[in-house]
Amino acid sequence: MTLRLADIDQSAIARAQDRVPRAFGRTPLERALVLALWGLGLAFLGWCLVRFNVNPVRVWNGLDRLGMIAGDMLRPAARGEFWNFLRALMESIAMAFLGTLIASAIGLPLGLLAARNVLPNRVTRFILRRKFEFLRGVDPLIWALVYVRAVGLGPLAGVLAIATSDTGTMAKLYSEAIETADRRTADGVRAAGGAGAQVVRLGMLPQVLPVMVANTLYMFESNTRSATILGVVGAGGIGFELSDRIRAHQWDQVGFLILMIIVAVAVIDIISYTLRNRLINAGRDLPPSLTVRLWRRASSGWRRV
Repeated sequence: MTLRLADIDQSAIARAQDRVPRAFGRTPLERALVLALWGLGLAFLGWCLVRFNVNPVRVWNGLDRLGMIAGDMLRPAARGEFWNFLRALMESIAMAFLGTLIASAIGLPLGLLAARNVLPNRVTRFILRRKFEFLRGVDPLIWALVYVRAVGLGPLAGVLAIATSDTGTMAKLYSEAIETADRRTADGVRAAGGAGAQVVRLGMLPQVLPVMVANTLYMFESNTRSATILGVVGAGGIGFELSDRIRAHQWDQVGFLILMIIVAVAVIDIISYTLRNRLINAGRDLPPSLTVRLWRRASSGWRRV
């Protein structure tokens, strides 16, 4: 038996439409709002195209020149500068390492202070988190320009730029990791007579340390890419060599430098990924013997810890 629309009580249809109006299509007001949003989006797109002077002739000419540059870059050559390029690449990696190390050392105590389960004072946490947003909200390239003016050209400006930007990021990541620590472990250490610092040391950090180290490794991996860009503004490293060759239109050397950067970043990515996985798995599978030793040390007397 086929059910026809005429056989359905109109009052039942009205009640269903009141309960689930979306099942019967958009209302006229909703359709008008959707059309208005589409109109605003298309108008903004048109303004962007006009404002940026986007036209087919300009795009075609740009693609033509880009094809010529890409053709030269696909024939990479060091021209006897390999060791200079390698030294600059190692300089960029060292910048990323030192910047990440400094940011981690400063970010750890700041992250502890910003964690809800370490410092319950909301006002202090709010102020600290806003400072973190300021530090990480400014791109490292901007910090590099500031430090180049302050300390002069060279890798030191790059190290300080990475450290300043990453301090806010590290502190935020560390505080969020510490807040995920199991409260029962910290309560057990506190019940055994541990003070505030000992609760953090034995009750919280062992749980979240693998995640924190994994975040640090990821930031080092990311900073390796950032360090190659900081050299463009005079912060040293391989970015300086790259910008110098681009200005001189030596595209074969530019291609060689880009190839070196890709290989270095790929190797660091693989190593960092492997270490992160091992650390995270180690944190999940904490040996019971280690937990027992920590608990025995905590219960036997805090002065000997």
